[in-house]
Amino acid sequence: MQKSHEKRVIPTHQVAHHLDKMAKPYLVWLYILAVFPIAIMIFLMFVDTEGIRFAGMEFSVSNFQVLTENSTIIAFFNSIKYSFITTAICIFFGYLVAYMLYKSKIRNKYLILIILILPMWTNILLRINALASVFKENNILTDILGLDHGINIIGTDIAIILGMVFTYLPFMIMPIYTSLEKIDPLLHEAALDLGMTDFKKFWKVIVPMSSKGIISGSIMVLLPCLSGFAIPKILGDGNILLIGNIIEQSFINMSYNQGSVLAIVILIIIMGSIIIINKVDKEGETLL
Repeated sequence: MQKSHEKRVIPTHQVAHHLDKMAKPYLVWLYILAVFPIAIMIFLMFVDTEGIRFAGMEFSVSNFQVLTENSTIIAFFNSIKYSFITTAICIFFGYLVAYMLYKSKIRNKYLILIILILPMWTNILLRINALASVFKENNILTDILGLDHGINIIGTDIAIILGMVFTYLPFMIMPIYTSLEKIDPLLHEAALDLGMTDFKKFWKVIVPMSSKGIISGSIMVLLPCLSGFAIPKILGDGNILLIGNIIEQSFINMSYNQGSVLAIVILIIIMGSIIIINKVDKEGETLL
């Protein structure tokens, strides 16, 4: 006598209930580490106080004047300028690397991707300080090459841009490569059968179909460049201020109210970018 093996079907509501229970600890930490600090910053935006003191605290909108200060406007301009320059460079080199890897005959391509993103697993401050030591006049490269002295670019625009490119380029390569891998190989043959040259096939078929990866990668590079403060502080030697540096200085100097205003503005930009990503890539296929 054979026993019948029937698969047990778990009701959908039980699965949802189980997932809700598993997600509760993460939600608690989310509220503590993200929602609660944001709520505090929103509160500090609309009060006038020295530090965080309830004594003498009163409602005020004077904190928003920081948005019209000359230093803030210059910092916003610098942030936008360096962010867009870095993103454009990352699009060019990121697409070049991703496309070469996509067209290569290497069997384990994801191993190459892991090697490319290995530096991201190290502390960002260590990487930036390592770049700073290379960008100075006397560095390890001059010793290896036997040169008397190198070129000191610390405190210049080039140092900041190179630092951002080296730091955030993997964020561009990964989503572009993922979008390229999802292109049906038959489309390549179809394009050639229709009389397209390799360049036309690349420009009119491959690039448009990988646009999701380009947009996702661009936002993933643009946002940290826009809000970061470590790269301009270390590689820029404090000569060039970005909005992240203004926010850092505000909190160091205990100007929490004005720092909160600037931080919330950056947060609104980040949330808007996330909405754009969700519109462009609803399935989250190209995100890291």
